Amino acid sequence: MALKPDDRVPDLSPESLTRPAPAPEISAGPQSEPRVVSEAELTLAAQMGAILFRNRGWLPLLFLGLPLVLPGTTSPNRWIIGGLLIIAGEAFRLAGVAAAGTTTRRRSRNVQNLVTHGAFAWSRNPLYNGNFLVWTGFVVISGVLWFLPIAMLLFAAEYSLIVRYEEGVLESTFGREYLEYKSFTPRWIPTRPVEPVPGELNCGKAWRSEISTFLQYLVLVIAFVLKERFTH
Repeated sequence: MALKPDDRVPDLSPESLTRPAPAPEISAGPQSEPRVVSEAELTLAAQMGAILFRNRGWLPLLFLGLPLVLPGTTSPNRWIIGGLLIIAGEAFRLAGVAAAGTTTRRRSRNVQNLVTHGAFAWSRNPLYNGNFLVWTGFVVISGVLWFLPIAMLLFAAEYSLIVRYEEGVLESTFGREYLEYKSFTPRWIPTRPVEPVPGELNCGKAWRSEISTFLQYLVLVIAFVLKERFTH
């Protein structure tokens, strides 16, 4: 009687025992498409900016630490001018965070939506505009005025590279949508948009998000007051 396929005697010869088992068949499931990297993200400037971006947390120490340790004389007028610059800079920051939110402003690749309203309709980098004014204000307060043009040049070099990296990432992520936004929104100098851009602004969350920044300002103010008291 012929054996059924299921009743056949298994092959137990030495050759069969050493023969590798056939690889299981794996059905081809849906695969995620590889992330498209824009040419802008691959430039040397963008790669240098990526390094600075990853280390941007300690970079302000260079701008604010030197005025603290270098000799300088402050005055009431310098406190007023510096204070106004800090207030103006923080206004930029609050407007930017109110539009972008506390997560989107970090500009990681996890960003789901391109923010083009609020302060971002006037300039592509309102937070960095604010940082520039804040840092300039503290340098003015310090009285180390000869360091001011050096700080401006360092800031321009550092953030120009960081922005090159960020723009490359945004172009890779959003493609034509970002290129269109980039074409009519200035990188630095705020310009009134031709038409209002609708979008949600969360001012309350922006204020709460900036509490740690306000505390840093307070620490710096105390540090400059102590420096003035103990060096003069």
